[in-house]
Amino acid sequence: MWDDRNFLSEQKFIMQGLVVKNTGSWYTVRTDEGEIIDCKIKGNFRIKDIRSTNPIAVGDRVKLTLSTDGTAMIHEICTRKNYIVRRSSNLSKYSQILAANLDLVALVITVNYPETSTVFIDRFLATAEAYQVPACLVINKTDRYSDDESAFAAALKNLYETIGYPVFLVSAITGDSVPELKEYLSHKTTLLSGNSGVGKSTLINMLAPNSDVRTNEISEYHNKGMHTTTFSEMFLLDDEGFIIDTPGIKGFGTIDMQGNEVGHFFRETLSKLFKYYGRL
Repeated sequence: MWDDRNFLSEQKFIMQGLVVKNTGSWYTVRTDEGEIIDCKIKGNFRIKDIRSTNPIAVGDRVKLTLSTDGTAMIHEICTRKNYIVRRSSNLSKYSQILAANLDLVALVITVNYPETSTVFIDRFLATAEAYQVPACLVINKTDRYSDDESAFAAALKNLYETIGYPVFLVSAITGDSVPELKEYLSHKTTLLSGNSGVGKSTLINMLAPNSDVRTNEISEYHNKGMHTTTFSEMFLLDDEGFIIDTPGIKGFGTIDMQGNEVGHFFRETLSKLFKYYGRL
């Protein structure tokens, strides 16, 4: 039963909750009372100087009103701890907010089947640095690699660990090293991102068995992934941890970075500068 103090003269209830799914037109909110409610957003969200294709993201804390006729409307976003964005692929002047209020971003990559470019990796990590979100790398599909590919994966792990990023070599098919990854993600809200086809959905099903995320095969002819996830959604990892799944992305365009600022977001560049000036 709702408290009478939350009942408005317009016969609407005011509630707060967490956005757990974004389909593009609807937002699913888990209220503080434990209810799951599908909501729309008020139109003025789209005209308040928010240069984003999705002004509300999974992970946002929001305030909403529920009318007695059952319709729900989000009317306010609570202050964000942080968020991470990328340049929208269709609207270059706009950003796409991938998720909000994160403890960690985990980029799932593969050295083959398909190959993730180091340019993509570096752009993602630079964006995480720019928005002050801790990051790690997850190199998936270790069960498929040849000796040369395994050596390259090990070299990538050594490279990125040297500059301060945790790296996990895992197989979402065999489960190899997945328990270690799950322990690292425990009690955190983590965004999992990556190119289409890197096995992100399979990995989420392994980490959070109740998620039941749909999976798909990559195109063996083109060695590229096909989109499986079509919207962002949050899944329960453990008692206090969550995983946010997002649609696979082909590119990662940075935004809100000036040319003279880009180098500041690469840890290896900062390390060289600090050593040069004798600060390390």
